Amino acid sequence: MSDSSTDHATETVGDIVAVASANESFSTLVAAVSAAGLVETLQGAGPFTVFAPTNEAFAALPAGLVDALLLEENHETLVKILTYHVVGAKVMAADVASGDVATVEGSMLSVVVADGVKINGSATVTATDVMASNGVIHVIDAVLVPADVDAAALLS
Repeated sequence: MSDSSTDHATETVGDIVAVASANESFSTLVAAVSAAGLVETLQGAGPFTVFAPTNEAFAALPAGLVDALLLEENHETLVKILTYHVVGAKVMAADVASGDVATVEGSMLSVVVADGVKINGSATVTATDVMASNGVIHVIDAVLVPADVDAAALLS
């Protein structure tokens, strides 16, 4: 095998949704993607890079926020938050550099590479290069919220 990244899966399991669904750590993310109606999009041709928050990242949000986001009246906000975690290109860990990156949502993510990778100064990339047939997943420890979304307002 000539690939030096032997610590990563050598076989692609399926698309972004299938790979996330197969990992219990992403069950909240998968439920949110389903509620937002984004399953078909993330099963598309891509390529996509998804910064995927774990269940623990969702659990760290203010109490009741995930439930509020899943309500029909907050559908647009949920879609906005989830698409803020997606880049419309396949970016492997080795290719990540500090700078601003455009998301599918339309806003920019601030990426800083120094002693690991930080997104928007708050989320740390904890695992990289989880391969899918239509892109790659990088695991993060916080949920990213676009600057123009007032998540706290959903709780009032």
